[in-house]
Amino acid sequence: MFVIRHASERGHANHGWLDSHHSFSFADYRDEEHVHFGPLRVINEDRVAAGAGFGTHSHRDMEIISYVLEGELAHKDSMGNAVVIRPGEVQRMSAGHGVTHSEENNAVTATHFLQIWIIPNQLNLAPGYEQKFFPDAEKRGKLRLVASQSGEHGSVTVHQDVRIYAGLFGPDETAHHAIDFERMVYVHVVRGSVHVNGHPLSAGDAAKITGEERVVLSDGVDGEVLLFDMGELQPPR
Repeated sequence: MFVIRHASERGHANHGWLDSHHSFSFADYRDEEHVHFGPLRVINEDRVAAGAGFGTHSHRDMEIISYVLEGELAHKDSMGNAVVIRPGEVQRMSAGHGVTHSEENNAVTATHFLQIWIIPNQLNLAPGYEQKFFPDAEKRGKLRLVASQSGEHGSVTVHQDVRIYAGLFGPDETAHHAIDFERMVYVHVVRGSVHVNGHPLSAGDAAKITGEERVVLSDGVDGEVLLFDMGELQPPR
């Protein structure tokens, strides 16, 4: 199965200080056909106005990943972290049995980032935090592992059978990703354009892939993608 969901089909909310597109049901956007894909629960493409942000709020039992494209986010949480997230960095926060945090744009220009939620494989975990930088050179024309259950190859650790790859693709760059039997893949085009198994996709578009042997990324034009390789969602323990 290869199903494309175009950017224009996503949910949208503009609050003035926040302009957000939702790939899955979120807040006031309800779409029973797009609640989650395996353990992937949320991809919100957010633009936060200068001087604005998400005030202190709480989460629990969710793996939350922030992927900044432009600008920066100042993050503070109840674990004592006070950091700034910039392009090229991947932040993972495990909400576990409960955490509070805020994310503010203290810059003079808007911040553009992806907010990603993964359903964990365990409930009531101790909250946790990681933040790592992945240079463009490690993503150019290939898929760089940025998050995994075991934290291999220097990736951040997520509490779920999920491997997240990031890649940058121009016209003459191609990457192949083999898919193990019974796993599912979700490809989200972050910006630019790229062909996924021969299908042209642009920024905000995504492909749900099951029952295929491989994913081929090619013919990009300033293309940036995130690829999620996942097992079936199992009820958290």
